Amino acid sequence: MNKLSDYLAGIILTILLALTAKAVSSYIPMHLISGSVLALMLGMLLNPIIREISIFNTGINFVSKKILKAGIVLMGLTLSFSQVLSVGGYSLIVMTFTLLTAFGGGYLFGRLFNMNWKLSSLISAGTGVCGGSAIAAVAPTIEADNSHIAYAISATFIFDVLMVILFPLAGRYLGMSDLGFGLWAGTAVNDTSSVVAAGYAFSDAAGAFAVIVKLTRTLSIIPIVMIFSFINARENKKLGVSGNEHREKVEIKNIFPYFILLFLMMVAVKSTGFISAELSSNIASISKFMMIMALGAIGLTTNFSEVSDSGIKPLLHGFIISSLVVIVSFTIQLFIGQI
Repeated sequence: MNKLSDYLAGIILTILLALTAKAVSSYIPMHLISGSVLALMLGMLLNPIIREISIFNTGINFVSKKILKAGIVLMGLTLSFSQVLSVGGYSLIVMTFTLLTAFGGGYLFGRLFNMNWKLSSLISAGTGVCGGSAIAAVAPTIEADNSHIAYAISATFIFDVLMVILFPLAGRYLGMSDLGFGLWAGTAVNDTSSVVAAGYAFSDAAGAFAVIVKLTRTLSIIPIVMIFSFINARENKKLGVSGNEHREKVEIKNIFPYFILLFLMMVAVKSTGFISAELSSNIASISKFMMIMALGAIGLTTNFSEVSDSGIKPLLHGFIISSLVVIVSFTIQLFIGQI
């Protein structure tokens, strides 16, 4: 069993990496690159050096797994079920179609491109739900490789950079309302920081709507992780099983991601109204910092050659799915009269 001292070096390294990423991100115009993406990239740059120093390994692995899940659980205290009601039925309609597009289209194009299903699923989760946070939540559920996590985040990040610049311009050109643009940005842009940047670049009102829609969209992590828990268990059961051989039944109790149950409990606590806005904001900052630490740790265990081995197809996959989500979100709003 590892001693506490075995963890310290790796934990301190990821804290320093997260602080550096946050500091650098704050100086980038419009926050085009979030702290989590920067931490991942910096970690990958440091990987050739750090992987040769064994003293960091235990702490880095702890942060990439345990701190990652703890950050997701704390994120639940920043969300409430009342947010779903506050944005109304229109946003739920739009989100239903964008999620179906992300995961349905992701599955089809993943098969077409002959991609690893775990990488394809992570890209779909990042595109359909909330960028890096969704990828981080789904990854341990399907036992994804760190290289898949890094590639999925990179694929969604590149599209987000374009959307922060193009969305406000497109919204003004199309003459969209504040609510319409908020719905569009909140359902079609991936990372939270990118949603904020795009929304407030259009107007303060649109930014507020976009953030509420985005946080509500984040709640879909719960059923999505549970679904992928079942899918991963089924895939694991299939390994080594062929033809008409008996397939062992998947037991829900053996695959349920219990950290998501804790996440749901935190959402329930926030929904009671006992958590003040100030406390919720502070918890959100802590949760986000833990996520940045975790993604930095994932970067430290991943090198560029592993990511590049996936080729160009996953990047094309992410671009196609993201584009489809943008088009579907806009089209649905046309039909329901919210543009």
